[in-house]
Amino acid sequence: MMQAYKNKWLPLSALALGMALSFGANAEEQKSVAVTAIVEHPALDAARDGVKEALQEAGYEDGKNLKWQYQSAQGNTGTAAQIARKFIGDKPDVIVGIATPSAQALVAATKSIPIVFSTVTDPVGAHLTPSWEASGTNVTGVSDMLALDKQIELIKKVVPGAKRIGMVYNPGEANSGVVVKELKELLPKMGLSLVEASAPRSVDVSSAARSLVGKVDAIYTNTDNNVVSAYEALVKVGNDAKIPLIASDTDSVKRGAIAALGLSLI
Repeated sequence: MMQAYKNKWLPLSALALGMALSFGANAEEQKSVAVTAIVEHPALDAARDGVKEALQEAGYEDGKNLKWQYQSAQGNTGTAAQIARKFIGDKPDVIVGIATPSAQALVAATKSIPIVFSTVTDPVGAHLTPSWEASGTNVTGVSDMLALDKQIELIKKVVPGAKRIGMVYNPGEANSGVVVKELKELLPKMGLSLVEASAPRSVDVSSAARSLVGKVDAIYTNTDNNVVSAYEALVKVGNDAKIPLIASDTDSVKRGAIAALGLSLI
């Protein structure tokens, strides 16, 4: 019935527009949309706002013909599961899961209510959909997977002498695992190496970043939710140690990264 789209250039708000249009041409009838994110940070907030703005553009206004619900799990997967169960009980027309953990919680909770995921790097690897093709399930969405070779080219351009690239990430986050695996394959082919630092919680980001000081020439950040939530801590370490940060989301440039190559989330 539904399909996952692997298109890094498609703004995620366009997904919401398609979702709105799927309700039918009659915008007089009230619809219910429930949205949940694993945590609040600029990239995920932009995805949420893009969904709401696109719904408005399609003629759906909160309080009139749209019932809008939003809840953040505040970085807690247990809370994400609780939110999923609550939303299922509310029986909305569509549920939107922002980031892999929230999307996974929704998929585990219902096989009938339509689920739309966003800011998910590898929906197949995260077991949200069985393939990149139409799955015949109640799940659809847009992947934010980026071409990592282009990311590496950016690093080499911005930091010409870089040889060792550091990455702080949560090893328990499926998105980050995909990125790390691919970087390990690509970096050596481009004359670089990867130095990893684990941050299972957002409070671990600072110490993980400090462990890279003296070992790396630059730090690359993907949209790991722990890292992006604590980006200021990473920026402080980078500034203190004069290690440039290269990001995969443009919002992180506003927070201290020196460059980014990413997609539009709104």
